[in-house]
Amino acid sequence: MIEKVNPMHPDKLADRIAGAIVDLAYKKEQDPKIAVEVLIGHGTCHVIIETGTRLKFREIKSIIQRIAGDIKKDIAIFPQDISLSHNQEEKMKCGDNGIFRGAPLSEEDKKLSKIARDIYSKYPFDGKYILDKDRLIICQSHAEKEDLQALYPKAEINPLGYWTGGPNVDTGATNRKLGSDMADSVTGGGLHGKDLSKADVSVNIYAFLKAQETGRPVELSCAIGDEEVDGRPYKQIVEIARKYIDSLGGFEKFAEWGLF
Repeated sequence: MIEKVNPMHPDKLADRIAGAIVDLAYKKEQDPKIAVEVLIGHGTCHVIIETGTRLKFREIKSIIQRIAGDIKKDIAIFPQDISLSHNQEEKMKCGDNGIFRGAPLSEEDKKLSKIARDIYSKYPFDGKYILDKDRLIICQSHAEKEDLQALYPKAEINPLGYWTGGPNVDTGATNRKLGSDMADSVTGGGLHGKDLSKADVSVNIYAFLKAQETGRPVELSCAIGDEEVDGRPYKQIVEIARKYIDSLGGFEKFAEWGLF
């Protein structure tokens, strides 16, 4: 049983904005330290940023405008805590505590991921989808039930009827759709709005990729300041995650669909 939401879901809009701000930080520095939280809905986008990178308000406003359109922008930027920043001064060390689980994707996971992407290619509007064995539920905004029924005749489509969706109907927040992002690999740590020094990003990605490679579940833990995770230097874990993010086109692209 799995759920996917598409890149126009309000929670994904929040993830994408956060990811784009992290991308901006990486354009300015090789290894920035940044954490971003976004809350969006009903005409307003609130953004809180903690970072040591110099970011301009107009740059953040431009990102919000591009992704969410004409919306009120409430932006706060704060320096990263000086004690936390000292953790990374000498070498790349684990930037947070955490427990992590990687799990191989099931055929059900892969099937729904393809369905979600196929529908989104035709209807680039807010949508969410569930697959539970033979039960397929499609909630797609700006789409007539009859049109989708022709494509998926056995699916339950828009049970409450036609809807418009988006942040004027529902609020969105960063990292609220981790089940959609991670399938059975979901943990308590959020993937989006953080730099690669954060274990929530790099170790989650590493555990997921290792599970796909080995075909077996992976469970890891780390403490802030650890120099090794899973017997590897933490810097190596970060570089594996960096390569993966780069292969997708950056943190904003990563935020669109998550890990699968």
